[in-house]
Amino acid sequence: MALISDEYFELAKSSCNGEYVNPDPNDYKCLYALELIKECTKLVNDAHILEPRCKFMSPRPNDLLSRQLFVEDDPLDLLFLSKQDKPWCRNHNYVPTYVWGNNETVQEALQVRKGTITSWTRCNTTIAYTNLSYKDDVKSIFRHHQLLNEKGYQALAYSGDHDMDIPYMSTLKWIRALNLTVDDKWRPWYVGGQVAGYTEKYKNYNQAYITFATVKGAGHTAPEYKPKECLAMIDRWLSLFAL
Repeated sequence: MALISDEYFELAKSSCNGEYVNPDPNDYKCLYALELIKECTKLVNDAHILEPRCKFMSPRPNDLLSRQLFVEDDPLDLLFLSKQDKPWCRNHNYVPTYVWGNNETVQEALQVRKGTITSWTRCNTTIAYTNLSYKDDVKSIFRHHQLLNEKGYQALAYSGDHDMDIPYMSTLKWIRALNLTVDDKWRPWYVGGQVAGYTEKYKNYNQAYITFATVKGAGHTAPEYKPKECLAMIDRWLSLFAL
C-alpha cells in the first residue's frame, strides 16, 4: 500500500536476515533499517491502514467516569479542531459496548459470577490466572497448527487485507511453512457478484484442508468491517462449499 519505499524494504531484507521482531541488538544496519520503516508507519492505524489513527480511545476500565470518552496524554491537537475537522474514529463505536457490558442485568443474563470482574473491557490484558496477571509468553503457535493439521482437522484462516496488526502475508507464511500441497490455487472469491477477497486452499497427506482467504477492504477484526462478506465466507466454509 506504498507505506515504505523499495529502498527501505530491500535494506531491511538484506540486513535483518528475516528477523524483524527480535533483531540482533548489535546489528546496527538492521536496527537502522527498522527505524526508518517505523518512522514511516508509526502513525498509521495498525488495525486498518486507511482509517484515522484515533486519539480518542475506549473508556478507562477502572475509572469512575469509565462510561465517558477520554483522550490520550497529547489530545490538544484534536481538542482544538473544529467539528468539521475532527476525524471519525471507529473507537467511538465501542463506547456503548462498555455501557452494555457493565450493565448488571446484562451480566446476570450472561451468568457472569459476581465479583469475578470489576469492569468489563473489550480487550482485557489483565486476565488473572491463579492470582497472576496474564502473560503473553507464547511467541508462536505454529506447532499447534501443525499438530491439528496432522490430526485431520479442517481450518479456515482469514485476514483483512488492510490489517497491519497481523498482515495477511504473515498468515500465509506460516501456512506455507506447513509444507502442504496447494489444492485450489489463488483466485478471487465473490459475494453479490463482486470480488470479496482472494483465497487459496491447501491439503496434507490425509486430506486435511486449510482454506486461506483475504477479506477485501477489511481490517484486523474482519467481520466488523465487512460483515456481509464474512458471513458468506463462514457459511460456505461450514457448509463444505468452496468460497
